[in-house]
Amino acid sequence: MPSINCLSNTTQLARYCTFALLASSAMQPVAARAEEDDIVVTATRRDSTVQDTPIAITAITATSLANIGATNIADIEKLAPGLRLQDAGPGQRRISLRGILAAGEPTVGVYYDETPIAGNVGTGSDSGGRMPDFSLFDLERIEVLRGPQGTLFGASSMGGAIRILFAKPKQEYEASAEGSIMSTKGGGVSYFANGMINAPIVPDLLAARVVAYRRRIEGYIDNVQLGLKDVNDATVNGARLMLRLTPSPTFTLDGSALIEDTNANSYSWNLDVGRYKYRSYVRLPYKDRSRIYNGTARWDLGPATLTGVTSYQQRRFFYTSGDDTTVVVSRRNPTGCQQIFGGGAACDPTQLANFYAYMDSFIPVAFQTPGWTKDWTHELRLTSNGDHWLNWTIGAFKEDRKNYVDSQDARADLATGIVKQPEEIVYHRYVRDNYRQIAGFGEVSIKPVERVTLTAGVRYYDYKRTIRGETDVPWPVLNARLRPPYLVQNKQNGWLFKFNAQYDITSELMMYGMASQGTRPGGANQTIGLPDALVAYGADKLWNYELGLKTSLFNRRVNVNGAVFQIDWKNMQVSGTTPDGFYSYITNVGAARVRGAELEINAKVADGLTLFSNATYLDAKLDEDQINNYIVAAGRKGDRLPFIPHLTGLAGVEYSYPVSASLNFYARADANYVGRSYSELRPANPNRVTLNDYALANVRIGVEVPGGAWGAYLFVNNLTNSVAVGRASNTAFPNTKLATSATPRTIGLNVRAHF
Repeated sequence: MPSINCLSNTTQLARYCTFALLASSAMQPVAARAEEDDIVVTATRRDSTVQDTPIAITAITATSLANIGATNIADIEKLAPGLRLQDAGPGQRRISLRGILAAGEPTVGVYYDETPIAGNVGTGSDSGGRMPDFSLFDLERIEVLRGPQGTLFGASSMGGAIRILFAKPKQEYEASAEGSIMSTKGGGVSYFANGMINAPIVPDLLAARVVAYRRRIEGYIDNVQLGLKDVNDATVNGARLMLRLTPSPTFTLDGSALIEDTNANSYSWNLDVGRYKYRSYVRLPYKDRSRIYNGTARWDLGPATLTGVTSYQQRRFFYTSGDDTTVVVSRRNPTGCQQIFGGGAACDPTQLANFYAYMDSFIPVAFQTPGWTKDWTHELRLTSNGDHWLNWTIGAFKEDRKNYVDSQDARADLATGIVKQPEEIVYHRYVRDNYRQIAGFGEVSIKPVERVTLTAGVRYYDYKRTIRGETDVPWPVLNARLRPPYLVQNKQNGWLFKFNAQYDITSELMMYGMASQGTRPGGANQTIGLPDALVAYGADKLWNYELGLKTSLFNRRVNVNGAVFQIDWKNMQVSGTTPDGFYSYITNVGAARVRGAELEINAKVADGLTLFSNATYLDAKLDEDQINNYIVAAGRKGDRLPFIPHLTGLAGVEYSYPVSASLNFYARADANYVGRSYSELRPANPNRVTLNDYALANVRIGVEVPGGAWGAYLFVNNLTNSVAVGRASNTAFPNTKLATSATPRTIGLNVRAHF
């Protein structure tokens, strides 16, 4: 019988090898079989494995993503310790790692291949809550890097970075297809369909890989005001074209175009109205047209590899962000008349009647924020090849990002909740936010003695932000007065540092210690009525101190990785609210300390049977009082940071068994737990909402051909139909106690094939 090479990093091939080796009764050594799980990662800008990389990193393979039915970044939250995602629907997902979560620029850098993703700042300077996402079909892997990655990945990676790496074109013919149909309790029937074709265009020179997909998601949330059912539906269409040119063995040029169009509706519901129900006079649609174009060249010069990257991101979006009818209704009273019509004096009966008629003309009215983002990024880096006593990386980075957003209220139809056409704008302002930065970075690793590696990294950054705006259609109902064109600027420069020490105790046991910095850029608020002293806000910065251990046991059948850390976060950017409750803004107040521990375990307890788990404990608190008269219930030392539970974790099992020479049985079950958290710092804050702890369980069973030629699977997500609230908020206005939560129990069928 011919020999069988099972040294692969794909789980599907591993299943084939397991069966073939049993059938031949000529099993290879256990250690050799275990090497198939040594996933190669490039988190440090050079090839390494998860177990040999001295940082906290989780690598998620394409097979693992397929086995959980992942379609977008929201589906990977449970797979990495400390990863949290506040999901308000497509284009409105805020990501955090290790409890570093706040309004403003993102705290986690998200990369699609070599392209850093930019969110739109909106009128509240909150680009971290307006991040686009793309389909996860046809990937090589995802790398989740925990802890600051400032030296190599720059600003907005202060909590960590997520790298989504697509499968690249090959010099061979290949195709795959996948589809699912599913039914959600209380909702409709949804589906998705994915396809990929890979082909050589010019033999040994040019290859292409094309991906196309469509997702149709039926809703389960009802609008009781308009009498509409299942309003939170979504349709996503996308495509990806990738070209690879290899004119020589030492030079590769990759080009890609990512296209995704989303039409969706709000995922929010009212906690005080009923489960999966909300009361709104208007519909809340969301449209997003996202494009990413990238060119990446790699040239192997022998001693080093030169990499050049140019990316362009273009995004056009249209949020109907809220129902401002609630504001109109709350101010339709004698007090409102006194403030809006009477100039502080009580209204007489005639004034009051005219005021009521005036306010009734705005019922209903929708708050809209259409806009666009254009972002150019460029990076050039040189990395030493091989693994020597001295290894290094140097590089430079440049970004030019332009944002535009309108902030407007428009009248809607009372019967349908649809904004009237042509639009009747009752309030309008605009914001232009231009952000430019340059940076230089480098890392050097030395091995002074056997088994010891010391690394130092540094990054210099220099950025400038220019913000322009104008309120050209005032509306006294929102205290929005005419404001002529204005300009504010913010600029800053500085240094980020990283120090790492690695000790390979044995070939299967490694310990590391690290101190690293992260930062986010500052900016300027465009908030109406804000004092001049609070218009600009500065960068926040943190230090992360970490000790980690990585070990492989029982001939590498069991991997156990853990870390303990402390993060000192200074000059925090937090979200505040103006005293009238109408507008949010960002300011620097207070400091925080996050102490935590992470653990990951993956165990092959028998051939075809794998157990996996992870757990994170976080103690995230303010380290000093917040002092700001404009913050509602300002935080005090010892207050827990919002939306950060103490404990999160995952436990699961995956089993594959050959039932015949041509068919395997496959089963997977997992459950993840998220502890209790709160929406505001102060227990006395009247807007504070408690987010109760919850657990989500998922099950998948099916049959598949060894090697992954095809497979069919039944699955149940949210088996116990848990109401898992991931984000909640509240204001002083009625019908604004909003929540977003996990999808109710969903049952479906998934089929996939590879050719």
